[in-house]
Amino acid sequence: MSFAEYLLRRLVLSGFVVFGVAFLIFLVSQVVPSDPASLYAGPRPTADQIEAARATLRLNDPIIVRFATFVSDMATGDFGISYRTRRAISQDLQVFLPATLELAFLSTLMALLIGVPLGVLAAARQGRAADRVLSFSSVAAVAMPTFFLAMILQAVFAQWLNVLPLSGRLSQQFALFDSFEQVTGFYTIDALLAGNIAGFFDAARHLILPALTLAAYPAGVAMRLTRSAMIDILSRRHITAARALGLSERKVLFGHALPNAMAPALTIVGLSFAFALTGAVLVEIIFAWPGLGRYIFEAVLSKDFPVIAATAFVVSLCYVLMNLAIDLIQALIDPRITVS
Repeated sequence: MSFAEYLLRRLVLSGFVVFGVAFLIFLVSQVVPSDPASLYAGPRPTADQIEAARATLRLNDPIIVRFATFVSDMATGDFGISYRTRRAISQDLQVFLPATLELAFLSTLMALLIGVPLGVLAAARQGRAADRVLSFSSVAAVAMPTFFLAMILQAVFAQWLNVLPLSGRLSQQFALFDSFEQVTGFYTIDALLAGNIAGFFDAARHLILPALTLAAYPAGVAMRLTRSAMIDILSRRHITAARALGLSERKVLFGHALPNAMAPALTIVGLSFAFALTGAVLVEIIFAWPGLGRYIFEAVLSKDFPVIAATAFVVSLCYVLMNLAIDLIQALIDPRITVS
């Protein structure tokens, strides 16, 4: 199978996954024990207002017609109107989605930069004290509840040491008096585009604690997977030959062994990104981060199903696209994947 055929196959499969997600979201919307028309009509609606809302939401149409309309609206980015805010959901997503994506990308990068080198170190020190300490640390990172780790980091770095901000995306000074134009929705990038270096560092400082909280679990997993892969690779003949040639241990580990163990690391990128998107609810609430987590939390409390459906679809789409990109990168690195 050529790379082009592999790409086409992955695109088709990804399309089926996205369609399946849309179908499940629509199916759930039909069995939720609440009346969308009553929610849309507002508090204490009359019978006429409910009937008008049913006509507006096209709830009287046949279910096949409603599903076709639902899919076409999702495909064009028309997610409807929020019952709670009466704003277009697409406008809300333009504000909240970049905040969560910025957090997810940084936490994914942190997980790789922390987990992979520690996994290499643990494999190189297999059975020694360093390996046992790192293995225990990885288990602790995976087992520790996210909300508990968030509170510990806030207590240590924000309250005791007072070196990092407690919550929010920007300090009050920059939010009110020294703001910059929102181009991408990523505050760090927008600050650099505006030439606001102080704003960039302020936005970066606010990112560290929530991103580190989200990175803990995937970093522990990345360390364990990298360690296992490295232990297997370090026992192979070409590594023994490299050491016999007198190459330094650093060159052997990072120049010869690690490139062959990159598959687990790339897999962690997808897992970390998915964990950051779906696990951001508690973290965004604790750190007062104005992202999708808080948005979906408020939507669930108010039974704002169009927001719930739109957010679930967008998060699923981001996850599918991330995994598609990872699969293609793995195929480029290891052509055997396309053959198999």
